[in-house]
Formats: sequence, C-alpha cells, structure tokens
Amino acid sequence: MKRLAIAFSLLAALTVALAGSPAAHGDDPEPRAVAVTVYNGNLGLVRDERRIALERGVFTLPFRDVAALIDPTSVAFRALRAGGSVDVLEQNYEYDLLTPQALLEKYVGEIVTLVTLVDGEERAVAAKLLSTQGGTVYQIGDSIALNPPGRVVLPALKGDLRASPTLVWTLASERAGDEPVEVSYLTGGLTWKADYVATLSADDRELDLGGWVTIDNRSGTTYPDAKLKLVAGDIHRAPQESREELAGRALAMADEAASPSAFEERTFFEYHLYDLPRPTTIRNNQTKQIRLLESATVRTAKVYRLAGAPWYYTQRYGGEKGLKVGVYQEFENRERDGLGVPLPAGTVRLYKADADGTLQLVGEDRIDHTPRDEKVVLKVGEAFDLVADRRQTEFEVVASGHVWEEAFEVVIRNHKQEDVVVQVVEPLPGDWRMLSNSHDFEKLDAFTVRFDVPVKAGGEATLQYRIQIRY
Repeated sequence: MKRLAIAFSLLAALTVALAGSPAAHGDDPEPRAVAVTVYNGNLGLVRDERRIALERGVFTLPFRDVAALIDPTSVAFRALRAGGSVDVLEQNYEYDLLTPQALLEKYVGEIVTLVTLVDGEERAVAAKLLSTQGGTVYQIGDSIALNPPGRVVLPALKGDLRASPTLVWTLASERAGDEPVEVSYLTGGLTWKADYVATLSADDRELDLGGWVTIDNRSGTTYPDAKLKLVAGDIHRAPQESREELAGRALAMADEAASPSAFEERTFFEYHLYDLPRPTTIRNNQTKQIRLLESATVRTAKVYRLAGAPWYYTQRYGGEKGLKVGVYQEFENRERDGLGVPLPAGTVRLYKADADGTLQLVGEDRIDHTPRDEKVVLKVGEAFDLVADRRQTEFEVVASGHVWEEAFEVVIRNHKQEDVVVQVVEPLPGDWRMLSNSHDFEKLDAFTVRFDVPVKAGGEATLQYRIQIRY
C-alpha cells in the first residue's frame, strides 16, 4: 500500500505539471484578430494580430497556436505601435509535440513507475524503460517485460515538447510593455471548393442555380472569429524547396471589405476574391459550408450530342452499333439570361421534379472557373431513348496513298414521344474537303464540323456525307 500511495502521488504530480503549470512570460497571448485567405490548391494565408509582452533588450518569445503545416520561411512579423523598435533576431519553428509516445521516448534508459492491477488492487513497480520501438520493453529486477499491462507514471515533463506547434522568436526591443503585433504566414491544409445545385424546370428551358462554398481545415489549428476571404483562380506556385505539404512563397494580403450578402465578389489582380463580411470560426479538422450564390433563374437549353473520333478517317472502319447520345445542359453566364456572375470552379448537381413533385438527381458535372459572359456546358448523362449506328460505306485510297476519299452513314433512332435535334460532331484530321452531304454542317474550327440532324418522335434519321482527307 505504501508503494501504491507513492505511485498515486507521482501521478498527481504529473497531472499538475500537465494542467496547472503557469505559462512563461509572454506565452500564449490571446488572439485579437484573425484573418484567413484560402486559395485554390491547398494554400492558406493567415494574419494573426495579438498583444505580446515586450521586454527591454534581447529576450525569447513563444508564439503558440500556429498552423502545424505552416511554411516558416513565409512568416512576417510586424509591431503595430513600436515599429522599428522591435527586431526579430532569430526564429525557430518547434513542432515536436507533447504526446504520450513522444514523452515516453524521452525516458528511454531511465527508471519509471509501472502501475498494474494484481488481485484487484493497484501496485506500483519501479521499472527501467529500455525501448519504445514497436511496443515497450522494460527491465523489472532481473527480468525483461514486453508490453506489460497497466499504465506508466512519469516523474515530470521532460525535453522541449510543445503542446501545440509554436514559433519561438529571439526579439530585441528598445522598450518593455504590451505591444500589438501582426504575424502573417502561409500554410498548407486549407482548401475550398464551390458546389452548385441546379433545379431544372419541367420543360428543361430554365434552371434555378444556387451555390455553396465548402472549406476544409486540416492545417493543424483553429482560427477563431476569423475574417474569411476566398481567392478563385490558378496562382503560380514556386517549386517546393522542403516539406511537400508546406505552402509556397509569401503573397500580398487583400484589403478587408464588408457586404450585406453571403459573400461579396470583386476582382483581385488576375483572380476573383470572395469576401465574407462577418467573422466565422474555422476549427481544425472541420468542414464548413457557407452560401456563395443565391438562387437565380437562368435560361438554359438541352442539347443532344453524338461525338465522333479522328481515327474513323485514317483506316478501313466497319462501324459501330448502339452508340450512346450524350445529353448536355448549356447556358450563357450573362446578366440578361439571369446570371452574369463569376463562377468559381466546382461541381454542379442537376435536379428535376418527377411526376409527383419529388426532386431527383439527373446528373452532375464539373465546371472550370467561368467569367461573366462565357458559356457553361454541363454533361448530364446519356439519353436512354436515343440510339445511333455509324458505318463507313466507302473507303478509297488515291494519289499514292496520301489521299483518302471516304463515305459515312450515321443512323439515329428516336424512341421518345417528342421530336429532337441531335448534334453530330465530327473531328476531321489533316486537310479535308466535304464532297457531298445530306445535311448542312457548321465548321466549328479547322478540324471540326457539326451536323444538326432533326429526328421525329418514334422515327429515325440518316446522315450521309462523303469527304476527302489529305495528309
């Protein structure tokens, strides 16, 4: 019982050391203001304003609760009142964190206390810790114990372990007293993406579009009541010089602004900036969603498209049956069509109400960053009731093998109860010349043509054309 009392005394002392030890001078100052800018591509810029206690002369100051994935080379320190009277002489980033395993490793080769349960009673035994690799190895008297049951009690904290990642500065100050400072740095582990919900009207000619921002914080710290900004665009990143998860070089931080809406959008350099007017707490290991775009009714068009391939024209080609016809929804990102706002890259999910009014998912697609007045094309899926067959009806080699004359036939069957128009898009290799065609075509670019083929409900239509290809 005497040994048991000693063990509990040691455990109590360790508990006090972990939870009740006073903070060192200047440790863990309360944040005054936090601002976070999140970029596409696992990059965040953090600005943290706090009050610190200055000492006259040279002294050491720990600055806690920074991101675990901070890029130490990007840290900028600025005293807001003292200005040039405070200099950073040295900076260390300490990320050897206080964990049970890390603390136990500090005691390898030393005597610790094992508390085990024997006959329903706890007993304390002195043991020498020999190893912590792949388990624990202890010497108890003349015996070696591998992973013994019970718990280990250590006499005190040991080493330079930190409860959280910490910047430790050596500062030189001309005066003493409280000083507000601003610390900014880049970090990995912060990402954001846009997600859109689109609801199609009954006739597929309008959609209601709403957008959400999803922010994922795996940077290793929490940002309380942060001023949040999002940057949409593809910024150039310098090649990484050290740890892969660290962010690139420092970037200028955007000015703050207020807005009555969920996000205020504006141009920023060659990108677009989205500014949340209210503070929000971004917790570590948290996924947060914030509304980006209020629902807007947008004019849209459903398009059926059958796409060809360049290799059809370079060889003898027997043909294919049962080809799928793609279904697309297209709309112009214009104010006159009900939208006209920059759309960050993200996933668009399209829904439509069925006969009893229940919304059903009809497809989803990703869009790239889309400026105003640009077209958005969404691949919804494949049409169930439209089927196409394609075959090569003629293939002739002329002019010493460098010129081909070929004929093709595309048959489209429409099992729907409504007339449709199917766009047949043909990518043509080399120098080409259309010799004959059953339907008019539009030249989309130097190597692509599009035929618009009307197909009656319950019927079929046949596209025929003859072409010369020269290499």
